Amino acid sequence: MDRYQGGGVVTEGWELVIGLEVHCELRTETKLFCGCRNLFGDEPNSNVCPVCLGLPGSLPVLNQRAVELAMAIGTALHCDIRPSTFHRKNYFYPDQAKDYQISQYDEPINVDGWLDLPDGFRVRVERAHLEEDTGKTTHAGASGRIHGADYSLVDYNRSGVPLVEIVSAPDMRTAVQARAYATELRAILIASGASDGKMEEGSMRVDANVSVRRSTDATFGTRCEIKNLNSVRSLGRAIDYEAQRQVALLESGGVVEQQTRHWDEGTGRTETLRSKEEAYDYRYFREPDLVPVVPDAEWKAAVADTLGLMPAQRRARLVELLSGGNGAGGNDGDGDGDGELRVDQIATVVDLGLDDLVVGAVAAGVPATLALARTANEAATDAEAARRLDGSSYVALLTLEASGSLSATQAKVVLGDLLLAGGGDPAMLAKEKGFEAMSADSLVETVGQAVAAEPDAWARYCDGEDKLAQVFVGKVMKATRGQANGKAVVAELQRLRG
Repeated sequence: MDRYQGGGVVTEGWELVIGLEVHCELRTETKLFCGCRNLFGDEPNSNVCPVCLGLPGSLPVLNQRAVELAMAIGTALHCDIRPSTFHRKNYFYPDQAKDYQISQYDEPINVDGWLDLPDGFRVRVERAHLEEDTGKTTHAGASGRIHGADYSLVDYNRSGVPLVEIVSAPDMRTAVQARAYATELRAILIASGASDGKMEEGSMRVDANVSVRRSTDATFGTRCEIKNLNSVRSLGRAIDYEAQRQVALLESGGVVEQQTRHWDEGTGRTETLRSKEEAYDYRYFREPDLVPVVPDAEWKAAVADTLGLMPAQRRARLVELLSGGNGAGGNDGDGDGDGELRVDQIATVVDLGLDDLVVGAVAAGVPATLALARTANEAATDAEAARRLDGSSYVALLTLEASGSLSATQAKVVLGDLLLAGGGDPAMLAKEKGFEAMSADSLVETVGQAVAAEPDAWARYCDGEDKLAQVFVGKVMKATRGQANGKAVVAELQRLRG
């Protein structure tokens, strides 16, 4: 069998089908049905009360802020926000002291939405419903699994924390698409303010439903659910492995059983946890202590008004800046061309929340390519500091570079100081470091020396090998200790070439 590379074909004649269930904890001060703190990392079992432990006589009270954050997620995912009800989902695991979980079943708050991946592929969102999280079980032993554990510990701090479960349609056909979906969804959750998206802390967890079918089949194959994937990398690897496993099983005459499986990061394999439960296994029934949630138009509009631009909209505005003449011309100082749409750079600044720096700089007259390059390359190395950076200082620095008063190398050095200080006067910092623009006569002389030192490269450059300009730019930069302006060097080379 061919190794599956996430390109859409498991092996010839087979198709992979993927649907994802993403659980995201909401950024509320308190839990979903009680006043206990919603805070990661506290001493185990310190944030508990009779309500979240399900003690007799306790009654749940719904957290309004959690409902609003769920509505925000639904709005960001283009869902229809509907009246909803809560049910008891019964199961007998130690991570839920009351032996049931309060969740939404047949009447979820958000339905029929969609999410567009950066490449334009649309994944339908079937529902995004509210529920309470479970506690956390830790198995003490070499494997960290219940099998072979010496004992198990349960921390109920997480029990009752509000979360939204976002269920996609089985629209994805490659692990690459699944990774892109999880990445984009995480960015939306963070941008909406609904969740911090910290997968390493369990704020966002992904379950992957994976099946394979013959390319000629219209019906889906039997799916297996891979539980609690806590990184995008693990998601892709788990899907890759499970796709291979199922195809190998079917091609050998076996049958795929519907199962819940665990991903072992160390071995790179999925392993059976239990047979997959169906809805009837949970014996759903309406939660008698909670009334329906019925958001009216005014409430929906108020929640929608709190949302800023989503990641796709923020990427689009950067693309527009780079293609629409808003200072799109000009050199980015790195010698890699002007006016190009740099998809990776755009993705980087949006992911790091630095796109406002770019937009502000372009609005002040800085060439878009320069603003994007400095932000994606240098400012991104310390994104936290860059987000605190005074915008006017950043604009002043990039203006000095764009005008030729500072070379690219000098500007990068000054930017490092600005990030450390949170702002400042870039002109003053440059002066303190002795950074001065080269005079025109000095630049002409230095470029002439570089050309004379490389007669063969110069002859080839004159014959049309434009890329060799970087040979001379590098020599001039070295000779001037970064004082020369790269754009001015190229202009002088072109003048000499005639």
